[in-house]
Amino acid sequence: MPVPITIADDSAFSRKTVIQALPPEWDVLVYEAENGQEAIDAVKAGLADVLFLDLTMPEVDGFQVLHYLNQHHNKTVVIVISTDMRPDSIAQVSELGAYRCLKKPLSANELHQLLYEVGLI
Repeated sequence: MPVPITIADDSAFSRKTVIQALPPEWDVLVYEAENGQEAIDAVKAGLADVLFLDLTMPEVDGFQVLHYLNQHHNKTVVIVISTDMRPDSIAQVSELGAYRCLKKPLSANELHQLLYEVGLI
């Protein structure tokens, strides 16, 4: 049965990059969110067992999404993909329950290894 995943990033190019980096053997249904509110809505609708999340987005940012998920949907696997790799940001997203942070630009090999490490593939 396919795993519902949502890719939340305000950049269409970044969302496409994540989609192209997904391992072909991973059976997924891909949904896209252009901002944090859409990401939260996707989680509420059951469209995000796994959420790939950018931190810098309009309306609701990635930190706010993580805070919401930490309070209401802590079973969602969140992998942050961002250019914001400051130690304080990494610490904050970790405290809020993100599984890992990956730096943009995304490496398909790094993503594949992470998905394997966390048991998603």
